[in-house]
Amino acid sequence: MDLSLFTSFTNSLAAQEAQINQLQQQISTGLAVQTPDQNPAAYETGVLGTNMVNQLNNDNTTQAQVQTQLGSVSSAYTSMSTLFDNVQSIVEQALNGTTSAANMNALAGQVKSASQQLLSIGNTTASNGTYLFGGSRGGLTPFQANANGDIVYFGDGGNSQATIAPGQTASTIANGDVFVSSLSGDGISNVTASTSNTGSGQILQQGVVNAATANAFQQGSSAITVSFGTGNTYTATQGGSTIASGTLSTSSSGTSLQLAGVDYQITGSPANGDSFTISPARPQSAFALLQNVYNALANANSTPSQVAQTNQILNQSLAGLAQYQQATLTAQAQNGVTLQAISAASTSNTGQATEAQTNVDNATAVNTPVAIASLTQTMTALQAAMKTFGTVQSLSLFNYL
Repeated sequence: MDLSLFTSFTNSLAAQEAQINQLQQQISTGLAVQTPDQNPAAYETGVLGTNMVNQLNNDNTTQAQVQTQLGSVSSAYTSMSTLFDNVQSIVEQALNGTTSAANMNALAGQVKSASQQLLSIGNTTASNGTYLFGGSRGGLTPFQANANGDIVYFGDGGNSQATIAPGQTASTIANGDVFVSSLSGDGISNVTASTSNTGSGQILQQGVVNAATANAFQQGSSAITVSFGTGNTYTATQGGSTIASGTLSTSSSGTSLQLAGVDYQITGSPANGDSFTISPARPQSAFALLQNVYNALANANSTPSQVAQTNQILNQSLAGLAQYQQATLTAQAQNGVTLQAISAASTSNTGQATEAQTNVDNATAVNTPVAIASLTQTMTALQAAMKTFGTVQSLSLFNYL
């Protein structure tokens, strides 16, 4: 018997079944190209594009995590700024000259509460349990009291970068610099009154008149002493040498005195023998600053000399608060720039991922309507071929071929 017809039909049947299997697989997976041999160029485009999409999606996941972390940092900065503003209002209220001793104690209590709030802000934890301001030591409580009760920073200035887009990174952590890095006084000098003063005088900074000289003084270690004698005279000495002297003005605005590149104003009535020390500004933590304010308010007394000494401390503290207010605003702005960069990167990543996925689909994705139509046509043809073959096989002549 000649088996060529049967062999031809079997081969055709196998080819149609293979095509059906391929079409069914394409429809179920959505891919027209699944192996390199089917279309090498399209397969390569698909692999590279899919890898790019996965990387961009991973970057977006990282972005979301960093945004959450830095969003918490931003909220902490906002709380700090509000706290410093509130303390400023307390100090200004204490300086208005009409606050009673009882009210000064009440104001001291508010500053103490603010100190506790600041400590809580400094030790804020992120959603992952790490401390926001610990730097690279996020597992350690960053601000703790030492044996003397002073708040000390145990974190570090470490930084960490994470990829948020191809070729672009962003900082993922903050550190405690904004809590500890500002300087005492106005940032150039800090003026303290001798505790033995008996007059009502104060010395306050009015502004820098020579930046180079002022910066050299701040970076140095030689303090200036301003002493007052009889007849409203004053003498300023530094390193054993007299650098200025004169007689106080009788004007209500006080006496202006320029020392080490800074303009100072002498107000009130210093007594014979009173003295003030103008020291180069040194780092002062926000916690130490608030402690100084608290001590001044809690120990305030009512004699003119005592009021002057308290006000000298409070005015220097106001200058220190201004520095921390500015430092907080600067840190908030820098954090905001990072958040904006992350947001822009997220938008860019999403656009690139969409474009890459479109290229992958164009190269490897199946045209589902066409594939379904082809599958239907192939299955119909297969069914028809099988029916025809069955009919031919049933003819008696077929048995003798």
